[in-house]
Amino acid sequence: MLFNSLDFAVFLPLVFFLYWFATQRNLAVQNALVVVSSYVFYGWWDYRFLSLIVFSTVVDFVVGLRLQKQENLKKRRTLLWFSVLVNLGFLGFFKYFNFFVDGFTDAFRFFGQEINSRSLDIVLPVGISFYTFQTLSYTIDVYRRKLEPTRDFIAFSAFVSFFPQLVAGPIERATNLLPQFYRKRRFDPIKATDGLRQILWGLFKKVVVADTCAEYVNLVYNHSVDYNGLTLFLATFFFAFQIYCDFSGYSDIAIGTARLFGFNLMQNFAFPYFSRDIAEFWRRWHISLSTWFRDYLYIPLGGSRTGRMKAVRNIFIIFIVSGFWHGANWTFIAWGALNALFFLPVLLRGKNRSNLDTVAEGRRWASLKDVTSMLGTFLLTLLAWIFFRADSMAHAVGILGKVLSPSLFEGLQLYANATIILIIVFTAIEWTGRHHQYAIEGLGLEQHRAVRWTFYSALCLAIVIYHGVQQEFIYFQF
Repeated sequence: MLFNSLDFAVFLPLVFFLYWFATQRNLAVQNALVVVSSYVFYGWWDYRFLSLIVFSTVVDFVVGLRLQKQENLKKRRTLLWFSVLVNLGFLGFFKYFNFFVDGFTDAFRFFGQEINSRSLDIVLPVGISFYTFQTLSYTIDVYRRKLEPTRDFIAFSAFVSFFPQLVAGPIERATNLLPQFYRKRRFDPIKATDGLRQILWGLFKKVVVADTCAEYVNLVYNHSVDYNGLTLFLATFFFAFQIYCDFSGYSDIAIGTARLFGFNLMQNFAFPYFSRDIAEFWRRWHISLSTWFRDYLYIPLGGSRTGRMKAVRNIFIIFIVSGFWHGANWTFIAWGALNALFFLPVLLRGKNRSNLDTVAEGRRWASLKDVTSMLGTFLLTLLAWIFFRADSMAHAVGILGKVLSPSLFEGLQLYANATIILIIVFTAIEWTGRHHQYAIEGLGLEQHRAVRWTFYSALCLAIVIYHGVQQEFIYFQF
């Protein structure tokens, strides 16, 4: 079920009514409603894959209870690895089976040996990369004794399948979300209003900005041989805003929807294109995934405290794994490796934690140094986005070759003035609200009612005008 669909527009008020008016007096029943609603939400796409969520839920619930009772270190590790292998096994089969089969075949072909292999027609379950990492974090935290395992199967099922963030995050930790299912929730009109405001902003980002940029990006990238470097550069520029508004728009809708039901989810994006170096960018982009890899991979490998060479190794590992998490294509691995290369100068100079504050803190305008740093960081991300968006390595190299050729200084072959103006307006709003959790949060706190409602009406009108064919969120494919 898509957030930007009529189905969800009917589903959400119905669940909201049942949640607050029919089940509020009984916490267990209310949690059960969350589980049922989440299964309906997910099963609307393909009910057959609900079995994967149920199986993963049962496995990690049982493993958590066994870990609590087991003191033998060897047996505890066996339980942990059982959970890891089951969860990553499903993920590996559905997402990477054909990639490894094709790679195996290509390797033999490179050495002059032809082997017969057959790829499978595998449908990638929506959201499997997200809920797999969410359940794994629970098992790992229980193993580390950072979390007491739950004995409430309904609450745990609700944690795993919570529909607002089930298919595209944020990837929640059990330490944050699971305890919220134990506590009695009371309807808070202020929190609900804030949730609606964030949902509205998320829909605007997705329907108006992301989907508008997508039209230009798809046309140019799908026929890249016909366009010069400048046109391809503009398409890449639009893709940067497409993927940001598409993914952060989903997160805004998810966080706002959760707030309607009395839950607090973690911030997933913190205005990443206002970053002054690549390290700051990765602290602000897809925060739930970046911190997941930091806590469960980078730090266990030794982080940056194990010597310079091992720190470099660890950076490449987490970025390449992060790229591979996004998809079974060499382009994603190249995207990850490029970001690792961009990260290294900051790390080796010990500047990776230099910009922890918000840019131009307490000021309306950024300094010339900040502007230069933000533009430099943004250009690096643009180069990497080419590989993320391209269909293959050959496609990416071809586009990059044109962007870095003299044709970059030729005239545009395809204009999109209205889209450029839209991005300028959007960026101005984001800049104004960069000190908040999301761009228009402060609007409800600082502006007069007439100003607020005029702005909200303008956003609604824009969504209605730009709303055409329903387009899936990009991260559904991951």
